[in-house]
Amino acid sequence: MLIIPAVDIKEGRCVRLLQGLKDSETVFSDDPSAMAARWEKEGAEFLHVVDLDGAFERSPQNVEAIRQIVDRVRMPIQLGGGIRTMEAIDMYLDMGVSRVILGTEAIENPALVHNACRNYPGRIVVGIDARDGMVAVDGWTKTTRRKTIDVAKGFEGCGLAAIVFTDIQRDGMQTGPSIAQTKEVAESVSIPVIASGGVSNIDDIRALLPLEDVGVQGVITGRALYSGSLDLRQAIEIARG
Repeated sequence: MLIIPAVDIKEGRCVRLLQGLKDSETVFSDDPSAMAARWEKEGAEFLHVVDLDGAFERSPQNVEAIRQIVDRVRMPIQLGGGIRTMEAIDMYLDMGVSRVILGTEAIENPALVHNACRNYPGRIVVGIDARDGMVAVDGWTKTTRRKTIDVAKGFEGCGLAAIVFTDIQRDGMQTGPSIAQTKEVAESVSIPVIASGGVSNIDDIRALLPLEDVGVQGVITGRALYSGSLDLRQAIEIARG
């Protein structure tokens, strides 16, 4: 299972939010590319980057900061936040981003997902963010009446690289990952799933590892790494068995 550090960018800085709330930020670095390089040096094989301003503004915002990360590290990068058009997908993949994550737009316009998968097989990810089992959109500010499982099943067979599943209520809270919900999503589809939200320590990593058997291929962790409650090298070592 991949241990995937998160670099969330807001106004050009590396921050973390609590439950995705815009006014709950903690700034960890003025140089997101330096944080990316740190995680790569500590053994990360994959990086999760989010343009938080993009998610809130509904279009790419931190393009230069993302370009600096791409130029600085060798590991593959998956990027989400404000990607709502084929033009934005083209721009980021041409820049050197390995995979793009479609969140709100995937829910509101699934045709874009199918078109993007045809153009870029294996390079498109759908982010499904849930609050009480219902999908949330627009930077997690709105909760729909659509069930997480139903949305996940709707993308079966279109060629997605993965689904990133986030339990919003646990994100940034370090209260432990949502094992049951993540397992339910992974069991409902043949698409690989990446777990996100709630990881606080090495025991949470150990608790997630059995989900590899049902299709969970990675786990994204942010605040736990930045606060020091999770050691990346140790987590990678345990995940490798």
